Amino acid sequence: MSLLLTEAERNGLGDRLPDWTVTNDCKAIERTFLFRDFNEAWGFMNRVALVAERMDHHPEWSNVWNTVRIALSTHDAGGLTNRDVKLATAIDALMA
Repeated sequence: MSLLLTEAERNGLGDRLPDWTVTNDCKAIERTFLFRDFNEAWGFMNRVALVAERMDHHPEWSNVWNTVRIALSTHDAGGLTNRDVKLATAIDALMA
């Protein structure tokens, strides 16, 4: 099982993942992505799905037309872990 991030590790996420926000309960990180249209958003979700499947770590997400909202949390650990940070980093790389 993954270990929860410490408070200091959570506080340092702003430097590593500046576009992600730690939720108020500190159990997840979240980010909203905007695209030109639904097709572009759906293509992004497909790319994220392939990465998430390889990592065996799957996001909570939603899609409305050109907007994709993603929240990452390690449910079996009860909150935010390095698995979430690694997936967020991989997702950010898809946007580069």
